Amino acid sequence: MGDKAVSTNDDQVHFRAFTRAVLTDLEALEKMLDDGMMEENVLRIGGEQEMFLVDSTMHPAPIAVEVIEAAKEPRLTTEIGRFNLEANLTPLPFSGRCFNEMETELNELIGKVGNTASEFGGDVLLCGILPTIQLSDLVEANLTPSPRYTELNRVLTALHGDDRMVHIKGLDEISLHLRDTFIEFCNTSFQVHLQPPIKDFVKIYNWAQALTAPVLAASVNSPLLLGHRLWHETRLALFQHAVDERSPMHHERNKPARVTFGRDWVRKSMIDVFHEDVARFRIILTRSTEENAVETLAAGGIPELAAWRMHNGTVWRWNRACYGVLNDKPSLRIEARFLPAGPTIVDELASAALFLGLLIALPIEFGDVCDKLAFDDAKTNFFSAARNGLRSQIAWIDGRTHSTRKLLLKELIPRAREGLRSVDIASEDIDRLLGILEERIRRQITGSQWMLDSLSHMDPAAKANVRLRTLTATMKSYQEQGTPVHEWEPATIAESTGWIDNYRTVEQFMSRDLFTVRPDDVIDLAANLMNWRHVRHVPVEDDAGKLVGILSHRDLLKLFAVRKGQNEIIVSEVMQTELITVVPETPTLEALYIMREKKIGCLPVCRNGKLAGLITAHDFLTVSTRLLEERLKAQSNSAPLKTKSPAGA
Repeated sequence: MGDKAVSTNDDQVHFRAFTRAVLTDLEALEKMLDDGMMEENVLRIGGEQEMFLVDSTMHPAPIAVEVIEAAKEPRLTTEIGRFNLEANLTPLPFSGRCFNEMETELNELIGKVGNTASEFGGDVLLCGILPTIQLSDLVEANLTPSPRYTELNRVLTALHGDDRMVHIKGLDEISLHLRDTFIEFCNTSFQVHLQPPIKDFVKIYNWAQALTAPVLAASVNSPLLLGHRLWHETRLALFQHAVDERSPMHHERNKPARVTFGRDWVRKSMIDVFHEDVARFRIILTRSTEENAVETLAAGGIPELAAWRMHNGTVWRWNRACYGVLNDKPSLRIEARFLPAGPTIVDELASAALFLGLLIALPIEFGDVCDKLAFDDAKTNFFSAARNGLRSQIAWIDGRTHSTRKLLLKELIPRAREGLRSVDIASEDIDRLLGILEERIRRQITGSQWMLDSLSHMDPAAKANVRLRTLTATMKSYQEQGTPVHEWEPATIAESTGWIDNYRTVEQFMSRDLFTVRPDDVIDLAANLMNWRHVRHVPVEDDAGKLVGILSHRDLLKLFAVRKGQNEIIVSEVMQTELITVVPETPTLEALYIMREKKIGCLPVCRNGKLAGLITAHDFLTVSTRLLEERLKAQSNSAPLKTKSPAGA
């Protein structure tokens, strides 16, 4: 998430000084590019690994700050959510055993995080969006205590103005109204960096844009958000919503989002992109800057460009050009941000090998991609891949539209292989990584497809939270084994699931798929609804979605006993309006106590007065029955064998 040294000074004098520093940095950067001062003829790779921290129930564990402090590992840093971490990998020459070295480092870092997290009752998981994350996790208490994240949330929320509308349609559909940016806690990625020769930077950057779609299609790992099945890579849509600063008027003017694929190919120089990002996107974070980059350059020094880099870090292009200084030499690198975390380290590296190999091979074979593919087609390909994964279609440089799967197997993987060979990547690493990728594509088992297939095979009668926890636990088990995703068997619900952990709060097991009626509906509709759906309680909502009453089966029995031919009775005449409700975060035992003390058979779960779910006495009966079964089974398994006592005992 970029530079943490953020100023909270909102004084306009400070803001104008920072703006001038950004412009001065850009002037210096343009001069370095024009004068050939950037590091040349270097091919280097790097990466950033984001990850989730989870507890024993596979739910988010907000222990990132504690883990970093205890691990004392300089390569680890915070992310926006207290249950997210980021590991920064060592830059490596792009040759030889670099993939093997990167894999070793990733295993070391994730192992260190896991071991340290265990001291706080947690563990580590790689996934684009954690399946078990809940709305109650997306709160200020889980915002990492850092000025950068606090300011980002404050400024973006203020600029956006109205509720942040998150509306994504896939197999299911989700629509949320949020007042903050905390939905961004849901996302983690595996970011690949490539520093190409500076003379080829623009050409390779454009190819990175064109290749993002097919590589993403083979790597999707984020199909679920808050229990909804959405895009195969939902993370892309979610990130744009999470940090969107645009007001309704900005949407009307078609102002681009800060999370962007871009608007066109780069035609001349990357400086044109940098100019556009300063011109289009308001500066939202500042910091203290003492350097005058132009003066530093004139004095023979290498400027840090701290002000511009901070602004560049708040414009989230899916392929972003970044400036850095390594070994006292300035450079530009491509930061590919579109790949999700997981399903395993080796799966991530297989996707990276495909992407990087193609970035070497295709510019040499085909020249400039902007002469062969319309930018709008590249952008359409990108969103098609995010929505549909390997089932997407891709418009390609030959003027035809291809099945993504066939394009990868017949055209792109062989070329990636040649590209990797041309920079002397070890043949055993090429064969292993691209072999994994080929099998993933042949079997059509991406991380997303495995999750969707697993859910479809699970018992539909099982509670949603049990299915999602099972999915996440199985994913974690396979990750620990290092088994690539195409070899995973579908997740199945075990007979013993640590049942009590699934019911800590009412949010974890409340019914969300509810049938409701309106106050003005005829009572016959409610009666038939109860009969058809075999339910004993029906919530009553007004047209705004506010809970205004409850109808019970007992209420209807009383009504029909005294009805005596009345033809027109409406719901509002019968419903109970003195309601007892709880919020989703209510502990289960507290909810059970309320229902027992108040002698009620159902308990509506509300968020801001709106109905979020319902728990009933039947739900608690199911839980208690399962708990009893598990305890009896445990006692049976632990009971000592009865043997005949020896004589005289």
